[in-house]
Amino acid sequence: MGRPILVRGARQLLTLQGPPGPRRGNDLRNLGLVQDGSVLILDGRVRDVGSTRRLENLAVARDAIEINAAGRVVMPGFVDSHAYLVSGPSRLAEFEAMIAGEPKESHMNVSRGIETTSGSTLAHRALRTLQDCVREGTTMIEAKSGFGLSPAGELKTLRIHALLHEQPIPVVSTAMLSREFEGGPLEYLARVLPVVRRRHLAEFVDVEYDEGGYGYEECREFLRAARRLGFGLKLHGGERSQTRVAELALETGATNIAQLIFVNPAQIALLAREGVIATLLPGSVFYLGGDRYAPARKLIDAGVPVAIATNYNPRTCPSHNMQMMIALACRAMRMSPAEAISAATINGAHALRRANRVGSIEYGKDADLVVLSAPDYRELPYHFGVNLVETTICRGEVIYNRAEVTVPKIAG
Repeated sequence: MGRPILVRGARQLLTLQGPPGPRRGNDLRNLGLVQDGSVLILDGRVRDVGSTRRLENLAVARDAIEINAAGRVVMPGFVDSHAYLVSGPSRLAEFEAMIAGEPKESHMNVSRGIETTSGSTLAHRALRTLQDCVREGTTMIEAKSGFGLSPAGELKTLRIHALLHEQPIPVVSTAMLSREFEGGPLEYLARVLPVVRRRHLAEFVDVEYDEGGYGYEECREFLRAARRLGFGLKLHGGERSQTRVAELALETGATNIAQLIFVNPAQIALLAREGVIATLLPGSVFYLGGDRYAPARKLIDAGVPVAIATNYNPRTCPSHNMQMMIALACRAMRMSPAEAISAATINGAHALRRANRVGSIEYGKDADLVVLSAPDYRELPYHFGVNLVETTICRGEVIYNRAEVTVPKIAG
């Protein structure tokens, strides 16, 4: 048994304790806030949580290593439930052309970077991205493939995911069938998924179902086959036009649907009834200069559980900062700060089927939490583009602590 850790005296402790299942409706606003709160950590797990006065008087806390959180916010680490860690180099020329109004480079040309870049280079870039995510408060992330155009490219990506599972935070791997994959669903089923299953390279399978992509029947049969192989299912749809993505999710048992910019009231009602999580990706809309975001307000008011993720990739969202996604959710999608924080933590955990371990600060869960250099949680969306994370703790270990800035003394 290691020495306990006491994160002590938070001005606002956001526990996110609440009912079981993904948060929806008014429950999204309940942050389980404790004024002057503390967290006791033992062997990487939350041993106790509550008022500082009570916790500091516990016998097990008397020899604890103390982390002073006075005047600060303490909250669960962010769970980024939709990202692409291995997706090629930055697209700076494409970005410059895009802001000048010139045509964007094709997805196929972007994806060739996976095929032509060495595995060690891709792994190094992905690890550097993970380290940046830690500095920004992310303590769990989903990594999708999808930028490989061939079986070799997809398997190369998924093998790199396997190298990153615990460095420095847990990585949940998803095999993603994109619209441009050579050979389509049948080739992916025949040459990728059997290897992925045999080598345990991914937990989930995802597919793009949208305008210009695979049809309803193709996606349904692909997902059913993936489920028979033992994979959890996800969907990416409603990005370019209205489709039957809600029906497809219900038919196949998908955990969540990402994007959902175009969704009608009937589909919203279906998602609310079945509790399918809508994973919203505002960073892509912002980066691409779009003016239509997912209808978060309608989804939430109807009772659909909503998560927020980055969709980090060099083509449509080169930002992995969950704090910025919270700011966009509030400003562009009219979510309250509390709703956005719930969507970026506990509901992200549900989207990855990890809510029994992460997403909230509760007894027995992994001690994944962040300390913000701010006294009020509403400062997260207010200070958009600013990293407010002072300390990141993952499974009870401090894996990031912001150093003080050295400045010369003011004379006089």
